[in-house]
Amino acid sequence: MGAAIVKHLLKAGFSVNVYNRTKAKTEGLQKAGAVWQETPKQVVDQSDVIFSMVGYPADVEEIYYGEQGIFSGEIKNKIVVDMTTSTPTLAEKIYHSAKELGADSLDAPVSGGDLGAKNGTLTIMAGGGVSAYEKIYPIFEVFGKTINYQGTAGKGQHAKMANQIMIAGTMTGMTELLVYADAAGLELEKIIETVGGGSAANWSLANYAPRILKEDYSPGFFVKHFVKDLKIALDEAEKMKILLPATEKAKELYQKLADKGWENDGTQSLIKLWWADGKPISTEKDEI
Repeated sequence: MGAAIVKHLLKAGFSVNVYNRTKAKTEGLQKAGAVWQETPKQVVDQSDVIFSMVGYPADVEEIYYGEQGIFSGEIKNKIVVDMTTSTPTLAEKIYHSAKELGADSLDAPVSGGDLGAKNGTLTIMAGGGVSAYEKIYPIFEVFGKTINYQGTAGKGQHAKMANQIMIAGTMTGMTELLVYADAAGLELEKIIETVGGGSAANWSLANYAPRILKEDYSPGFFVKHFVKDLKIALDEAEKMKILLPATEKAKELYQKLADKGWENDGTQSLIKLWWADGKPISTEKDEI
């Protein structure tokens, strides 16, 4: 997702410095015009605005607070924008650290998956200072379609948790729809078209159900990252003393999927808990 965003920025005429813990992953970006830097600190030293997008909150901590991290660079009067889906608490910590160093910060997680990043139509949920948001907004427009300011530091992450809670419901619903329709002997392509044309239409059904029928379980979004997100959402819900039983069940199912060895598959692989090889049961019967 980060690579697609960089490509949009380069195409829009921005000068982009890049760092990745695996340098080989930036080779295509360097060929497109991005400049490799050896550390997050060097990226900061050579940039006015710093975007970060990694896997887990622990990774965010490392790239911001590590020995050669973002906050060890010349950060004064600059803006850092963390687009990782992380914790609201860490977003607030980064915001206050940035302020202490004379910089500004936004937490701006995104939704839209690999397709949204590729097409430049991501949904961006921003938290932090209003002035920083207004300055960065024109850059967000380069790769985002729905861009909204959610409030103070950490609110962007809270908005992303609300998003992930909704996706948990649509993914489990889409999966069980296919399992049920297959067991009932319905034509899956036809049921996807039918349900997608009514009040049950949703992004998961439109984008992931066709991938399942093609047995395409490549990650638009990793199972392991969704487990992480749902855990954050449930932890935050516990802090607010609210119960989210459907989200708890979704997290349980995705954790089970990860434990079975599919943590690096896309979230659509949830159906493998029913279709062990990723094929409809009816197809297997036909092959027999």
